[in-house]
Amino acid sequence: MENINSILLIAQVLLSISLIGLILIQHGKGADAGAAFGSGASATVFGARGSGNFLSRATTAVAILFFCVCLALAYVSSNREAPDGVAGSVVTEEAITVPAQEADGLPPAEPQDNSSQQPDLPPAE
Repeated sequence: MENINSILLIAQVLLSISLIGLILIQHGKGADAGAAFGSGASATVFGARGSGNFLSRATTAVAILFFCVCLALAYVSSNREAPDGVAGSVVTEEAITVPAQEADGLPPAEPQDNSSQQPDLPPAE
């Protein structure tokens, strides 16, 4: 299923690039008005009238293919099984608790209240 998704994605990118290219080569409706003033925009590779038929039909065919690939890609990606997620895919083991061991000769870890005791200072002379 992953291969079909990749193939459809590559086809969609290629079709979109070709669709953009076909649209950009076509001349607009206002190009004939510019040709009257000597810009020469109507002299295209396919002729003054032939380019409209060929390019518009090719654009229509590529657009239909593009929409079909979009629908197929949406169908393929919607019928995929939902992933378990990160929490569902991790195998959890019971936590091993290690009892804290007291070191020999060290005072206990509990804080002591030393505010009531006087520090051991030598007597002042």
